Amino acid sequence: MTLTTPTTAPRLTSRTPAPTRRRRRGRNTAWVLFFLAPSAIPLLLFTATPMGASLWVSLHKWNLLSPMEFIGLDNYTKLLTDPTTRRIFGHTLGYIAGYLPLVYVGGLALALALNQAFKGRSFFRAAYFLPVVTSWVVVALVWQWLLNPTNGLVNTVLGAVGLPQPGWWTDPQWAMPSIILASAWKDLGFVMVILLAGLQAIPGELLEAARVDGASAWQRFRHITLPLLSPSTFFVVVISLINGFQVFDQVYVMTGGGPAGASQVVVGQIYDLTFRYGRAGEASALSWLLFIVILGVTALQIRGQRKWVTHA
Repeated sequence: MTLTTPTTAPRLTSRTPAPTRRRRRGRNTAWVLFFLAPSAIPLLLFTATPMGASLWVSLHKWNLLSPMEFIGLDNYTKLLTDPTTRRIFGHTLGYIAGYLPLVYVGGLALALALNQAFKGRSFFRAAYFLPVVTSWVVVALVWQWLLNPTNGLVNTVLGAVGLPQPGWWTDPQWAMPSIILASAWKDLGFVMVILLAGLQAIPGELLEAARVDGASAWQRFRHITLPLLSPSTFFVVVISLINGFQVFDQVYVMTGGGPAGASQVVVGQIYDLTFRYGRAGEASALSWLLFIVILGVTALQIRGQRKWVTHA
């Protein structure tokens, strides 16, 4: 009997031919570009292109009418050695130093209060969020009237109880506090919503277990609520700082940067350099200096979040 050696069956391979892989990859790339186009094209046209144009203008001397004159980095050198630049950045930092703690503490207090169960809670949530969707011009005009030194509601109440009546937005010492008050009032609702979402994401079992173990309300807030709320706090701080560096609308409407330049901020100076003084090159350079500062501050926050942000 003759034994035959079985023929080895050919091995099947699952490897796709290279041309097929390239075609498939090309189709996938085309679909990705197709779905990104509605967002990418406006981003390129209305953000990236103006930024590039602004960088180009910052290297020139230009009054918006006559041809541009290339001067290199002279605009940056002039701004960095000008005391006015340091002064307006100081005003902007002063605004942030007053605005950020006020809006965060106020927003956190509202979030804690509206996280409780009581009748009419939805109404109060909507009411406190309403200023967020209100035009800045309207809010600034309302606060300009409220803080009117002569017949404003705030000074009327202060006078009725025998307290001093500041000059508010007409007084160089009180102009920036006036803007801070208006800004914090408008943005409280936004901070409240973000922190309220963070509070509702905290597992109730942790708070209940701490309460059963004898932890007081303050201990539960300090050791459980605040640490687990840190991601929301981080988001609020980053967004508020970016918005703070770009403050303009309320300053323009309430004080116009005055009195005597006491409330002038960086974006207000960019506006004035461009449209009042016809120095578009310096304005573009100043906008890029502001961009670098915001980018640096945001990068430091993102790097530092690893030390204090706690994820559940």
